Amino acid sequence: MKIVHVASEIFPYAKTGGLADAAGSLAATLADLGHEVSVFLPGYRVAVEHPLAGQAEHRLKLRVEMGDVFMSGDVRSFSPRKNLTIYFVCREEFFDRRHLYGTPERDYEDNHHRFIFFCKGVVETLRLLELGADIVHGHDWQCGLLPLLLRHAEQRHGATLAIKTVFTVHNLAFQGIFPMRSFYRTNLPDELMGIDGVEFYGQMNMMKAGLLFADRLTTVSPRYAVEIQTPEFGCGLDGVVLSRAGEITGLLNGIDARIWNPAVDGLIPEHYNVGDLAGKTRCRADLLKRHGLDPEFRGPIFGMVCRLTEQKGIDLVLANADFFKAADVRLVLLGTGERRFETAVRELAKACPSRVAVSTRQDESMSHLIEAGSDFFLMPSRFEPCGLNQMYSLVYGTLPLVGRVGGLADTVTDLDEYPAAGTGLMFAPTAEGVRDGLSRALKLFDQPARLAAAQARGMRKNFSWTQAARAYERLYEEAI
Repeated sequence: MKIVHVASEIFPYAKTGGLADAAGSLAATLADLGHEVSVFLPGYRVAVEHPLAGQAEHRLKLRVEMGDVFMSGDVRSFSPRKNLTIYFVCREEFFDRRHLYGTPERDYEDNHHRFIFFCKGVVETLRLLELGADIVHGHDWQCGLLPLLLRHAEQRHGATLAIKTVFTVHNLAFQGIFPMRSFYRTNLPDELMGIDGVEFYGQMNMMKAGLLFADRLTTVSPRYAVEIQTPEFGCGLDGVVLSRAGEITGLLNGIDARIWNPAVDGLIPEHYNVGDLAGKTRCRADLLKRHGLDPEFRGPIFGMVCRLTEQKGIDLVLANADFFKAADVRLVLLGTGERRFETAVRELAKACPSRVAVSTRQDESMSHLIEAGSDFFLMPSRFEPCGLNQMYSLVYGTLPLVGRVGGLADTVTDLDEYPAAGTGLMFAPTAEGVRDGLSRALKLFDQPARLAAAQARGMRKNFSWTQAARAYERLYEEAI
């Protein structure tokens, strides 16, 4: 098949979170399976300066209609591996910036213009290069208008640009909501501004556009596909999702075993596998030492790598600060996010410097070491469309402590509920639930045989992207 993926971030060229990992790995795996895959990404500064992008060639000039004006841009492309072509849609005014979506303080005020231009640039490139896609697959709100813009362009030019469109919701909480006056930049028919179109409480909602107008919908875990059809998790769009219930499928993300595998991971000090965990002991000591903690400590180590937001439950961890101050445990936390939470976690580390270590930065290497060197990985998310760190934790022999939501519930089996099959501990995503999970982890740590058996079960799990990509293959074939 000829498959086109369109996303606002793709690893390794531009990344702020799991979307980049998921979209990048899925596209690469589909290429490895023999499909002809094209990937479109905004020409961010960080992307065009990536070492692999040095081979990018100019493919065409763009002239994109944006309301009552035309804006220029250009498209560069390169092929980093067989069957895979990367396209950067470039316009310096929009994408030559330090950050992808905004500064640490606020989003860029022209994000609606930036991603309308991006989607239109993709559609125009498909037309001019006559790529003849079987599937055009957009990801999250930044690509929500893509199915509409593509079909509108087909009508205007009398051409078929894609047989079917697919739209994936990675996180329904982020919807791309902008003033309705922004709609004129799309050049779409006025009737699409109504309640049956992109209108959402008097504003334009890009996520709603994708949900309504793509041929098929997916989410990044089966449970999340069900959750977003309810008021609790639907973020105001549950009715829209429910109206498309027959076209939505939950497909679990995978992980890239070439990158996330303790047997080959080049970012950890010593390798290990399910048959020999000796290297994990070295990783544990190195993790403590690099954070100024006693490397000889023998009690439980809790690791966290996350965005510091309420969604990720960081406030629930802070509500249990007394646990980390009183119990003979260590907490190593890596992440950036809301300033109030960054301040709060630093204050916790300052209050108990021999027990808690915090790094408020993005550090890919350290995230690997935390996975390898921790005994437990804490993910108290209030909602989690898929989650990747719990899967990383399982294959690294680090037991996940997770909220009972979304993809976390799809990938972790509670050890107390299912003693013979358990791979981690689950709890309600509340302050009390987190305390319960931490207390159960302490008891489990004092049962080394039970802990080791759960570790081994988790490390034998298959979360490969090949398995995940096969599921997408079937969905594409059914759609066509």
